[in-house]
Amino acid sequence: MKLHQLAACALVVAAGLGSFTTVAIAQEKVQFFPSLTGRTGPVAPNATPFANGYADYMKLVNVRGGINGVKTLVEECETAYATDRGVECYERLKAKHGGATVFQPLSTGITFALTEKVAADKIPLITSGYGRSDSADGNMFKWNFPLIGHYWVAGDTVLQHMAKKEGGWDKLKGKRIGVVYHDSPFGRELLPILNERAAMHGFTLLPLPVAAPGVEQKATWLQVRQQRPDFVIMQTWGVMTGTAIKEAVATGYPREKMFGTWWSGAEPDLKDVGAAAKGYSAVMMQHGAEPDAPVVKEILAKVHDKGQGTGPKDEVGAVLYMRGVVGAMLAVEGARTAQERFGKGKPVTGEQARWGYENLNLTQAKLDALGFKGVMRPVSTSCADHMGSAWARVHTWDGAKFTWASDWLQADDQIIRPLVRASADKYGTEKKLDRRAAADCGS
Repeated sequence: MKLHQLAACALVVAAGLGSFTTVAIAQEKVQFFPSLTGRTGPVAPNATPFANGYADYMKLVNVRGGINGVKTLVEECETAYATDRGVECYERLKAKHGGATVFQPLSTGITFALTEKVAADKIPLITSGYGRSDSADGNMFKWNFPLIGHYWVAGDTVLQHMAKKEGGWDKLKGKRIGVVYHDSPFGRELLPILNERAAMHGFTLLPLPVAAPGVEQKATWLQVRQQRPDFVIMQTWGVMTGTAIKEAVATGYPREKMFGTWWSGAEPDLKDVGAAAKGYSAVMMQHGAEPDAPVVKEILAKVHDKGQGTGPKDEVGAVLYMRGVVGAMLAVEGARTAQERFGKGKPVTGEQARWGYENLNLTQAKLDALGFKGVMRPVSTSCADHMGSAWARVHTWDGAKFTWASDWLQADDQIIRPLVRASADKYGTEKKLDRRAAADCGS
């Protein structure tokens, strides 16, 4: 059977925990959350736990009674991290089950391809930690939501951590920082904040692009060995990360001087390297591995212990599983917020859900009540701010697991905001778009 046939959409979560027929589903009030997955291809080891966490949290929501009684419905469609297949999945799912609430493509390439489509179809996109960094500007990007952070937040906080370890920003002057990045929109999106900080603080960047999927990096790490940068930042994803760390070990580059961004620091990246990867660090926007979080214990008790877990039990609480859980929580809470305006206990449309994501107010008390105590800090969005939080921490591999290695770090809004505004304005000029009128912020 051909890959595209194998990758046909699969219904993975129905309204509730049991197996439901389409007829049974149709008889209930449901909120449809399509899931674009990467269970095959070069990112499968990383994207699979995300999809499992996303599905499991949606099941937990239904155990808790749904969204004010409205059950969640998840249907997967496999993209294998390919942009064309992501667009196909979007078109296939957008009108199903009463209409999509929100898409989370888990791909910067797919995000770029869908940005104009979702505006036309009035369906929001959540792109936590990826996609277009400039889409934090809600006055230009009405339908995009890089909730809890984007690439420039990750890049800025990684550099902050490095500067603190060295004794201050002035200690980076004259340093050389290699940047190993996926040669794609995903990889290149990190560069603007690094270039901005380099100009401010007098360090030099050594760009080291790697062709997808990133399994061949010998030439890249030969350059690292020859040029011996003081640090290496990695903007990698999937098989590329593990390959880079193995090459660093082979060339003798110190792992203590290697820092990954949000997509370059999860257990699948390091488990095959083990103790040899000790000292490698990566920035985490909000969560990391959270095995002791209340929401994890609740998923284990109410989903996995009931035989309804989507994937293996031992991944529950791992970094990328938690990323799926957080993504699902944000999706649900936006719909819940929308219900407060458009009808409590009723399914909301994608257009109504967009209002909910633009008016999120996840206080610490709300997050704690949802089971995210110690996992996340508050998230608050607005018409102008579609990100809602710019907090991160750094964790370090101790040879067997990740442990926290920094206090909370906040990206510098005085630096990032002008970058976001300039890039958003450029997009508006290219697409002949005007900034939203003040009256539109209440729509």
